[in-house]
Amino acid sequence: MNVSLSVWLLTVAGLCVLVAADFFVGRKPHDVSIREAGIWTAVWVVLACLFGVGLLVVGGGGPGGEFFAGYITEKSLSVDNLFVFVLIMAKFAVPSQYQQRVLMVGVLVALVLRAAFIAAGAAIISAFSWVFYLFGAFLIWTAWKLVQDARKKEHEYEENKLLKSIERRFGVADRYHGTRLWVEENGKRVMTPMLVVMLAIGFTDILFALDSIPAIYGLTQDPYIVFTANAFALMGLRQLYFLIGGLLKKLVHLSYGLSVILGFIGVKLVLHALHESGVHVPEIGIPFSLGFIVLVLAVTTASSLWVTRRQERA
Repeated sequence: MNVSLSVWLLTVAGLCVLVAADFFVGRKPHDVSIREAGIWTAVWVVLACLFGVGLLVVGGGGPGGEFFAGYITEKSLSVDNLFVFVLIMAKFAVPSQYQQRVLMVGVLVALVLRAAFIAAGAAIISAFSWVFYLFGAFLIWTAWKLVQDARKKEHEYEENKLLKSIERRFGVADRYHGTRLWVEENGKRVMTPMLVVMLAIGFTDILFALDSIPAIYGLTQDPYIVFTANAFALMGLRQLYFLIGGLLKKLVHLSYGLSVILGFIGVKLVLHALHESGVHVPEIGIPFSLGFIVLVLAVTTASSLWVTRRQERA
């Protein structure tokens, strides 16, 4: 899909307007109700669907199908990421009225990081076609790791070495000071726990992007579709956190479903790489990929709710 510079600029400007509107709505710290989260989640989903329909009309079934496949995949991976966000919020005991501010900044950081990863991925793919082998192998390995992690009964967030070194270097206040990021304590400027949590979510998203970006490049090699699918998937993440926060514990099979999807995309990438190398192998089309992803997510959600319902009755 040939996208002009003016379309890129208009798209980025439109996304910035949406982000600014989201920031304006949630600028005042407050407890987010289920109703508020539900309304805004629906708004973001409708906007993504309208954008996808626009691609269908302008670009045809190919770009439109790639967008929806990428959007659904990225949205599913972002739901899995919410598990980690819940652990981070619990680890740092973030007051409920400040959680939306943390997530808002986290989403902004994620958008910037994803844009950098997408640009790097596009440059690497255009220069080295064999990188699809690496992407495919990495996704298959990630799928296996997801299965292994899903079998663990205990999950706890652990700060990485970089975050710990930053805390030692600047010091951390012993309590939250509203939404402030820095305060003066004993004549020394130190970080507040609010800033530490934001850094924790930002660093965590770097790890998320490592499997997220190769996964969507397995569905489309169009940087414009990759970027917009990621942007729309992330921009409703904050509201989705509050909407399904209680439901997350019931999605016990989500990691297994995502592992199947990542493994499937990994195989798709390897087949594509073999095809590019001149090997006559069948390639998996977007319609089949989209149907497979939707089917796996539907089965995963249904089986999760069925198992948790049985456990509650028992």
